[in-house]
Amino acid sequence: MTLNLFVAMKNIRPFVLMFFASLASGANAALPLESIKLPPGFEISLFAEGVTNARSLVLGDNLTLFVSTRNEGKVYAIKHDGTKAQKVITLASGLNRPNGVAFRKGSLYVAEVNRILRYDNIEAQLENPPKPVVVTEQYPSDTAHGWKFIRFGPDGLLYVPIGAPCNICEPGEPYASITRIDVDKREPKPEIVARGIRNTVGFDWHPQTSELWFTENGRDQLGDDIPPEELNRVTKSGQHFGYPYCHGGDIPDPEFGNKRKCDEFTPPEVKFQAHSAGLGVRFYTGPSFPAEYRNQIFIAQHGSWNRSKKVGYKILTVNPATKNGAKPEYKVFAEGWLGADDNVWGRPVDVLTLPDGSLLVSDDYANAIYRITYKK
Repeated sequence: MTLNLFVAMKNIRPFVLMFFASLASGANAALPLESIKLPPGFEISLFAEGVTNARSLVLGDNLTLFVSTRNEGKVYAIKHDGTKAQKVITLASGLNRPNGVAFRKGSLYVAEVNRILRYDNIEAQLENPPKPVVVTEQYPSDTAHGWKFIRFGPDGLLYVPIGAPCNICEPGEPYASITRIDVDKREPKPEIVARGIRNTVGFDWHPQTSELWFTENGRDQLGDDIPPEELNRVTKSGQHFGYPYCHGGDIPDPEFGNKRKCDEFTPPEVKFQAHSAGLGVRFYTGPSFPAEYRNQIFIAQHGSWNRSKKVGYKILTVNPATKNGAKPEYKVFAEGWLGADDNVWGRPVDVLTLPDGSLLVSDDYANAIYRITYKK
C-alpha cells in the first residue's frame, strides 16, 4: 500500500464509521406511529418489534401468534398478553420462502415453495419444536411467485395458491391457480379451485356466505396505471379470472389477449390502483370495532416497487354487501407508511383479528407488528 493511499484511507475511516453509526441509530429509532392516519376513535400501537421480515399471521388454539417470513427463511412464535408481545421465539429457520402459515387441530402448517410442512402439538413445544412432518411435496419449485399464502377453508381443506412463474406468460396448469388439499390424506393431490390468477398472497371466506375472496397482483411492464390490482370473489369452483389473457375484467393483454375474449372470464369485484400490491385479506368479525365494520374486508396494501411514483402502503376496507348488483367500493382505513418525497418506512403485509377485536398488522419492512384498537 502506498503512503498516499494509506493516508487517504486513514482520513476517510472516521466518515465511514459515522455513516454506519447513523444507519445503526436509524434502525433502532422508534417507528413514527404518530404519522399513521386512522378514522376517529382508532389508535395504533406497537405490538411486536424486531420480528424480521414479518409476513403472514395465524393464531394457535392457545392464542400463540405464529408469524411467517419470506426472505428470512424463518417462522416465529410470539407469546403475548393480548396487547403486546412478551417473547419472540424462532421456531424454524433455513426454510425455502416460508410465507404461508395455517393452524388446525393443534398443528402448525407452513408452506415452502414446493411443499407443505406440519409441526404437531406445537404450542406445547415452542421452546423445543419437533421436526416437521412433510404433508406434500407436489407443488412446483419455481421461485418466481413461488411463495405461498395458505389458509384452511370452511370445508376443512387447506387452500394453497400456485402463482404464475413469470410476469406474463401462458404457463398451463397447475400454475396461476388456487388449489386445495385434504391434509388428512396421505400425499394429498392438489385440486384446482380457481384459475387465471397471476399471484394471490391473501384470501378469506365471507362469514355468512362462505364465498372465497382474494387479492390479485397484476402484471408489470404496462406502465404506471395499467392494469389494476384486483379483489376477486369465487362463487363456484373452476372459475377463470382472466390471466394471462385479460386484466381487470376488460383490458386485453397486448401479448395474449388475441387468444381469448375478456367476457369469457369472471371480472373483479373491486379494482385498485396498479402496482399497489394488495396482500393480506380478512373479514372483520371482532367485537370491538363500530358496527359499520362488521363483516367488512380489511386489505393490506404492501405498496409499489415498480412505479415512477409510489402508491399503496395502506390498509383499506371494502364493504361486500352491495345493493342492486353494484360493485363494492373501497375506503382508506390507515395510511402514513408512505411519507413525503416517496419516503417509505413500512410496508403492511397481513391483517389478523385478535379475540378482543383489535386488529394486528404485520410489516416486513419495519420488522414489526402493529395493533389497532378502537376507543369508544
